[in-house]
Amino acid sequence: MKSARSTRAWLGAAVAALAAAAFSFAGTTAQAADATTAAAAPPAHAVTGYWQNFNNGATVQKLSDVPADYDIVAVAFADTGSSPGAVTFNLDSAGLGGYTADQFKADIKAKQAAGKSVVISIGGQNGTVSVTDSASAANFADSVYALMQEYGFNGVDIDLENGLNSTYMSQALKSLASKAGSGLVVTMAPQTIDMQSTSDEYFKTALAVKDILTVVNMQYYNSGSMLGCDGKVYSQGSVDFLTALACIQLEGGLDPSQVGIGVPASSSAAGSGYVSPSIVNNALDCLTKGSNCGSFKPSKTYPGLRGAMTWSTNWDATAGNAWSGAVGPHVHSL
Repeated sequence: MKSARSTRAWLGAAVAALAAAAFSFAGTTAQAADATTAAAAPPAHAVTGYWQNFNNGATVQKLSDVPADYDIVAVAFADTGSSPGAVTFNLDSAGLGGYTADQFKADIKAKQAAGKSVVISIGGQNGTVSVTDSASAANFADSVYALMQEYGFNGVDIDLENGLNSTYMSQALKSLASKAGSGLVVTMAPQTIDMQSTSDEYFKTALAVKDILTVVNMQYYNSGSMLGCDGKVYSQGSVDFLTALACIQLEGGLDPSQVGIGVPASSSAAGSGYVSPSIVNNALDCLTKGSNCGSFKPSKTYPGLRGAMTWSTNWDATAGNAWSGAVGPHVHSL
């Protein structure tokens, strides 16, 4: 039987050990909750590219094949989960020539080591993820965070093209941010019709999560004619279409650092709206410097404009990386 002194010493040691274990566990949990802070933040002027997790005739790539000109790579796409609002991800190993999940995860780490961000994109043309109440918002946040932990994604891209509820998508993204930490990367790729007015659900979502939003890369393609911020109608495929529509976002409440220009990498990448890289660069110059504008010239310049996006890195590769080779250096020189 232990003496009173030795018992107190034993108890003290036990308490100390328990406290140390609790501290270690808390520290580990904190590290997991804020894991994204370890990754480099996207640069002030960034190029985003969608990487295809499928083979549709464009060049099949591994993530390691994506050129260094791309700062944010959006993995397209997550799949609909079994619960409302939830998402999953299934690497198309067969379609990608035997690319394994372990190789994919290693390539994500390598991209991050090079200062890049890799996010999981939700939606696409055929995406059916629906976040319409608190339960589905919670499922969305939990499932996206689980994918971030499993694969190492830096965040999420919202590319829902079949409807979006601003109240609950905002709730979902804020919940995800509380789990993932301050390094979370949140991007969006609305269609032009979704950003014509601040009363549109997509625009409302962007403004509601402005404090955690990285960039909105609106899709300036597969679109009809649209109104610019001056109230005039502009047709896609021109520098004016890019600048006059970007102006709506810039004057509607988004910070210039949260606005990017989304275009197809080649004429094969979209049904309509392709513009040459030189037109993209002219639009960037017009918005940031007031030079190389078309008939529309913004009333002021936005030097902090984030940059440009393309669909997709695969179609870019099919065209010899002509898009990223021209637009990438231009964005980085802004």
